[in-house]
Amino acid sequence: MLKTKLLHPEIIGALGRMGHGSQVLIADGNFPFTTHSNPQATHVFLNLRPGLVTVTDVLDTLVAAIPVEAAHVMQPADGSTPPIFAEFNQLLPDIELIRTERFEFYDKAKSSDVGLVIATGEARIYANLLLTIGVVTN
Repeated sequence: MLKTKLLHPEIIGALGRMGHGSQVLIADGNFPFTTHSNPQATHVFLNLRPGLVTVTDVLDTLVAAIPVEAAHVMQPADGSTPPIFAEFNQLLPDIELIRTERFEFYDKAKSSDVGLVIATGEARIYANLLLTIGVVTN
């Protein structure tokens, strides 16, 4: 048994195969996983039902397991700030969220740098997050 927050074997395996500069997509329940993410990435479906598991549940777990260098979010077309961005800022206090237009975000999610896609049951809109793995320094 592991003594970390992260216990999911597929996620641990995928992260173990990734390194600095690799990316992890944590996506809400509305994200088009099949058509707008890297087909070669490991896809893990945690979307049990609407609202379970949330993007912030996954993010809270991942930040304890990997160094995060950058975080892209999907910017609404009207320029507004979705409430979930405040939660992202709390969980990533030293990382500035990089606001990315929707179709540009989709293009980034299709990149070969994306090695892990985690589908959630997140019901809040614009709750998609693309993390870039940083360097382990200790």
